[in-house]
Amino acid sequence: MNVARAPLLLLGTHQPGWLGKAHVPLFVSDTRLRVYKTLPRAAAPWACDSGGFSELQKYGRWTIGPREYVARLRRYRDEIGSLRWAAPQDWMRESIVINGGQIGPVKFAGTHLSVAEHQRRTVLNFAQLCDLASDLNIVPAVQGDSPDAYRRCVDLYWSMIRVDLTTLPLVAVGSVCRIQGTREAGHILAALHAAGVRRLHGFGFKTLGLAAYGHLLTSADSLAWSEVARKMRRPALPQCVAAGRHKNCANCLDFALHWRTRVLSAAAARRTDSAPSDLEDAA
Repeated sequence: MNVARAPLLLLGTHQPGWLGKAHVPLFVSDTRLRVYKTLPRAAAPWACDSGGFSELQKYGRWTIGPREYVARLRRYRDEIGSLRWAAPQDWMRESIVINGGQIGPVKFAGTHLSVAEHQRRTVLNFAQLCDLASDLNIVPAVQGDSPDAYRRCVDLYWSMIRVDLTTLPLVAVGSVCRIQGTREAGHILAALHAAGVRRLHGFGFKTLGLAAYGHLLTSADSLAWSEVARKMRRPALPQCVAAGRHKNCANCLDFALHWRTRVLSAAAARRTDSAPSDLEDAA
């Protein structure tokens, strides 16, 4: 019997201090954590983002080596605790990331490499990280610009480094955040399921993406709540209005938790039964 359930949703935040008080699984970037001399102790399981999109957006390359990244991950594991997995230093394949350009005020340096080269570097980085840190749970990521390209990336893990993604407990799906409201995103996730890679984590999913394709994901992370609150241009919760806490709830833990509960409830009806992830077990 299938039981409708939502994917595990890791609440994205640019406030590392929430690790000690949110009491829900969080997704926090290395770019935010690395500047902290004293780190909070985690109150719930969490996962670490590598900050890859910002790296490639600003520099068109990785300026942080695998050894440096691994050293920081070990620090987070030991000092924060409850680190369940970390993202690799993958290479996103969006056209703006590859070719460079500008979206609003944000400038992209451009990598000026092919999608195939981004895939190759993503696979090689995963191998490097695993060699350097067998004691850490680093999740592989697949990249591509079409369902077939994502399947080729799955094959690349086997042909290059003899890693069978169908046997792993979690595989992250990159570069779908800008197309997740389209059928293409669904086709990509369905293609990965057809290839036997079914325990998927969706990077950077938003409300529409979770509602449409949450049933194809084991977990996802989202910072969309902050954008929603910022666009409201006023406090979103009555208690925030009454207390005069802030101009809007873009950095508000109460609003983020409220948003997470609402999104999970909406996504639950589309979720088919699957085994829970270890993050969900511990949450």
